[in-house]
Amino acid sequence: MAAAEAKTPLKHSPDMVVIKPPKGWLGIDLKELWQYRELIYFLTWRDIKVRYKQAVLGVAWAILQPVMTTAITSLVFGLLLKVKSDGLPYPVFVLSALLPWHLFQLSLQKSSVSLVGNANLITKIYFPRIIIPLSSVLAVMLDFLISLILLFIAMAIYGIPLTWNVLWVIPLTLLAVLAALAVGLWLSALNVQYRDVQQMVPFLIQVWMYATPIVYPITTIPEGILRYLYSLNPMVGVVQGFRWALFGGSAPDMTLLVSTGAVLILLVGGLFYFKRMERTFADVV
Repeated sequence: MAAAEAKTPLKHSPDMVVIKPPKGWLGIDLKELWQYRELIYFLTWRDIKVRYKQAVLGVAWAILQPVMTTAITSLVFGLLLKVKSDGLPYPVFVLSALLPWHLFQLSLQKSSVSLVGNANLITKIYFPRIIIPLSSVLAVMLDFLISLILLFIAMAIYGIPLTWNVLWVIPLTLLAVLAALAVGLWLSALNVQYRDVQQMVPFLIQVWMYATPIVYPITTIPEGILRYLYSLNPMVGVVQGFRWALFGGSAPDMTLLVSTGAVLILLVGGLFYFKRMERTFADVV
């Protein structure tokens, strides 16, 4: 009798909800993400409030950071080292690159530690885990929008007019966000398993900044295969695209295409790795 009972399959209660891993190559359920859109909004708004809570200067940090960085960089590289700036005033030349870079940098810093920082949510309730790094990236957009207004003011001071090309800033901003999300998916999932990843991120960002044409023009890199390899850095195409959209000149052409391809490869790989590791987050975090 005992043996017969042991072979009897378990029956689920009608009120029981069984959560199964998503199917498909990447396992991304866009319909499910849309159903959790309010959670995305809540976590994004929470991150914004936490960022400025009890801060003496509040949102003013979004202005001070690019202003101070531009001032120091212009003094060292523009005034002392006489680095070329493609005929543009060096402060505007640097600020136009620092805006998308700060968007990428802050998004990457926040998203890479987002899973560990939200361990209490991951271990208690179910929701698509990708919402956590996604909301961390979206929360940085407020700083970017404020800094963008600052750039337009600087361009007006230096007498640089805006053209219709400025509309390209929108898809280029999206490309910077996707680049940060792509790398953030890799690092956030790795950080759950190996906590020293978060110690590596600041060093990675510092090296990455100097590998991006922020304080120097891309013409410093010889044309041909070397520049194409250099453009595998996703932020190369973003920075060059921003400068073209704001100041005109030669279109980024192949540089932007190579960088966009690198973003897509990183994003697809990041989604695949994130979903593969997602089932272990609650146990390890």
